Amino acid sequence: MSEVEAHITGTVWKIEVEVGDSVSEGDTVVILESMKMEMPVEAEDAGVVTEILCEEGQSVSEGDPLVVLE
Repeated sequence: MSEVEAHITGTVWKIEVEVGDSVSEGDTVVILESMKMEMPVEAEDAGVVTEILCEEGQSVSEGDPLVVLE
């Protein structure tokens, strides 16, 4: 299992995956908005989304887990 974490402090603008989706390394799973800029958060490993730990519109801090992959 691995977690995809926020690399910046910001707001969850869009969640690009759903539970059960397969993702490859480098796929965008969440888009964060910070200072009027959209920042994609990419999977560091391939896997299947088992849990989404954030909601669109939620504020997150750098290092917060966003998505769990198995």
